[in-house]
Amino acid sequence: MKSKTVSHTLETLPPLTPAQHARLKELAARPDSAIDTSDSPVLTAAQWDAAVRGRFYRPIKQQITARIDADVLDWLKAQGKGYQSRINAILRREMLAARKA
Repeated sequence: MKSKTVSHTLETLPPLTPAQHARLKELAARPDSAIDTSDSPVLTAAQWDAAVRGRFYRPIKQQITARIDADVLDWLKAQGKGYQSRINAILRREMLAARKA
């Protein structure tokens, strides 16, 4: 059996039907106390402590030109494919450390 994968972007989503609009309006009007959370697992304090903020956040990349010492670039490239991602990871780690300070 052959299956067809369907994907949409925000720009290509089909318009909502009047019934869907009505359902969304009804749901938005409900108070939080009316939401049934009985099937949601309760998270422990340890699970919250291990949570990572923005774990799935993917920042927008911007192409730039940067001058990097030849020996530094050779070292990064010698570690294999993905040296640009490693440069970004190093810079991000330093940025986050500086923000904490």
